[in-house]
Amino acid sequence: MLQDLRAALGPQGCLTGADVPEAARSDASRTGHDLPLALLRPASVAEVSAALAICHRHGVAVVPQGGMTGLAGGAQPQTGQVALSLSRLAGVEEVDGEAMAMVVRAGTVLEVAQKAAEAAGFLLPVDLGARGSCQIGGNIATNAGGLRVLRDGMTRDNLLGIEAVLADGTVLSQMTRVVKNNTGYDLRHLFAGSEGTLGVITRAVIRLRPLPGPRGTVMAALPDFASVLRLLAMARSALPGLSAFEAMWRDYFTCSQSHLTHVVFADPPPFAVILEADEGPALEALLEAAFEEGVMTDALIAQSFAEARCFWAVREGLEMDAAMPGLINLDVSLTTGRLDDFARACRVALLARFPGAHVSFYGHVADSNVHVAVHVPGASDAEVHEVDAIAYGVVRDFGGSISAEHGIGTLKRNWLGYSRSPAELAAMRAIKAALDPKGLLNPGKVLPG
Repeated sequence: MLQDLRAALGPQGCLTGADVPEAARSDASRTGHDLPLALLRPASVAEVSAALAICHRHGVAVVPQGGMTGLAGGAQPQTGQVALSLSRLAGVEEVDGEAMAMVVRAGTVLEVAQKAAEAAGFLLPVDLGARGSCQIGGNIATNAGGLRVLRDGMTRDNLLGIEAVLADGTVLSQMTRVVKNNTGYDLRHLFAGSEGTLGVITRAVIRLRPLPGPRGTVMAALPDFASVLRLLAMARSALPGLSAFEAMWRDYFTCSQSHLTHVVFADPPPFAVILEADEGPALEALLEAAFEEGVMTDALIAQSFAEARCFWAVREGLEMDAAMPGLINLDVSLTTGRLDDFARACRVALLARFPGAHVSFYGHVADSNVHVAVHVPGASDAEVHEVDAIAYGVVRDFGGSISAEHGIGTLKRNWLGYSRSPAELAAMRAIKAALDPKGLLNPGKVLPG
């Protein structure tokens, strides 16, 4: 098989042994440890097809890999499996101004595609904190969310066309640039969020939007969650250009700010909200009305891009990861109005089992998405598993989703039944069996055994 792969892909397209970089073992969850049998690096759709056909013929499993920024263990191989990186299949093929669409290869880094769209006078609406290393194919395969879902939707909402290669090497290409296309089953939505278990995404057509005007960034202090909901309702009504509405509970804000060199609020409020919208009178009027109603107790308007980045640094909490090794970041979604009820119940449940743990909450409140940051000093693998079981149990009790935007991979696979019914899981398995009857594409990911 390796001889066939080297012949099809060339010496740079099939790496084995010591030539396989350490980064091919694990995504950003750092839970993968196995060296793959080979790392394949196809440079064309034809080479992807040839590689999959060879592996299919020999009955060897293939694990697709993008920028390896995922947090669910979805792109890491096991011993005896082949990893397939899309990094050499990269580049923006075309920006179509009339169709407001971009044709892009799967291995293209998101930020590269964003800059190409901006140079042509457009906005590529998908935006993540990992924009400098994540890839378009991985964004689609995980249906990535990110910072601007409130205005622009998830990745699948910005996907017009797609090309993917099935396990046996068959190329499915539906690279349409039209918005309206009711011609049967929609392959875009089948592969978006499939995490490489149904096919390897090779190219896509991404919908573009007009470049927005200057944005205003506000950090506001609020007295309670009812005020957060009220401010969200006011912002949705008053600000057509509302692009972000992020909330931080006091425990998270306090911890994150304490690890930074700058102080936003010296006295951390019960809730802090970052609000972004088009600059102008509407934003100023909203802030004035919110103060008059007592919805806000304080608010800061960023006077520069650097100051806006300081606000976002608190929300992103990157310094917390460094300060608390092994920090667990759970990603769930629930009905927006019950997010605080969930946070209270989840905190109580986790602290009852781990009294000395750090437990805090933050997230994309406008999108019903909250992240749970948990640190149990020196936690064993078994204790991390307990954290998952407790938190996802509360999510199930509240009728929520165990994964809002991080995907399932291996780390959430055992809890999928908390959010999807047996009938839904059976339908998913039937789709998997139809497109990958040998079960060779990213086996062991997403679906429980």
